[in-house]
Amino acid sequence: MALSDLFTRRPAAPAPTPPTEAPEPRAWPEIGETWKPEGLPVAERYYNQAHAVVLVASTGHTPYGTTYYLVACLGCHFLSTRTKYHDSHIQYTLTTAAGAANDHAATCRALPRELPARPGESEARRLLHSWVRTMPRRRDLQYTDFDVHDLDSGRLELQRTNEWIQTELEALAIEESGLLSARTGERTDTVRFRILPQLPAARTAGH
Repeated sequence: MALSDLFTRRPAAPAPTPPTEAPEPRAWPEIGETWKPEGLPVAERYYNQAHAVVLVASTGHTPYGTTYYLVACLGCHFLSTRTKYHDSHIQYTLTTAAGAANDHAATCRALPRELPARPGESEARRLLHSWVRTMPRRRDLQYTDFDVHDLDSGRLELQRTNEWIQTELEALAIEESGLLSARTGERTDTVRFRILPQLPAARTAGH
């Protein structure tokens, strides 16, 4: 070794890097926190025991200014649009919807699920038409009157505005006038729909 090598300055060794602290355990992702399904403005959000979101969303309002809501859990399949009172079903106000959402969130332990996918136009139209066609089989009546808010239980699946639903139903009433009719209320501009009674299919000759 050369003598000069003994006096050569060498850079000091870098100080050891302190160990990085382990990251905090992450909570379940807040699925639905910024999700805005079309036609369903979210008014309030609650979290169940596993941090799944329970939504309170508006489904529109009446001509008199009353706004209706639904409650939907994005962890389990809980969905509610009405409360029963004195043997009649009443659509949720914000207060009653918030109470139902809070009660469900306090006991539900379902983990967050993926957000419902928004169907395409043809699929949404097929869903809407299928609901209309199955209504007479769900109710033992000669005919069935309904409006857009009677379809609230399917709104999370449909993800369309009231205007879209009404336009599609009016078009269906024109295309299949023997199945569905549409009329505007006498006192309000609300459009009501009526599923018309269906005649029994003619029997085959000889039977």
